[in-house]
Amino acid sequence: MSNICEIRCYDYVNHPYAMVRDALTKDAPALFQAATKAAATRADSVASELHAGVGGIGIEAEIKITVKNIEEKLSEAMSIPVTKLQLEWEASTLPHLFPLMRADISIYPLTATETQLDFWGQYEPPLGALGKAVNAVIGHRIAEASVHRFVSDVARHLRLSGKESR
Repeated sequence: MSNICEIRCYDYVNHPYAMVRDALTKDAPALFQAATKAAATRADSVASELHAGVGGIGIEAEIKITVKNIEEKLSEAMSIPVTKLQLEWEASTLPHLFPLMRADISIYPLTATETQLDFWGQYEPPLGALGKAVNAVIGHRIAEASVHRFVSDVARHLRLSGKESR
């Protein structure tokens, strides 16, 4: 039996596909860092952050994001361009205590002025049977909340940075 867990989420950016694609493919790790950093006092760090709140408890961890591949192709189903970024991320500190996330962020136009960010990721809980039990109780909710916050932060950053470049 597999311990692989999946997470999907999406958000929208009210800017043309080409603008969003170019911003993400130019330097995705820097964009992710800028989007997820909450305080200027942490600006000297080269890691991004994940944030989640579960049951009134705030959880955050610095993560290292690696872009493994960037691919742009025409969608077979809809004949529209789709750019896919393959990512991996892990905790910067004590990575063996946190899952390694493998994910794709697909970017595609919805209209001439609106672009969708579609996240699909997989992770395996660390620490064997204990990690599987923790994941079943609360870990998956933390992972989902973190991913939703990450995608929301990236979309918000793209929306705001797109307004500045106009």
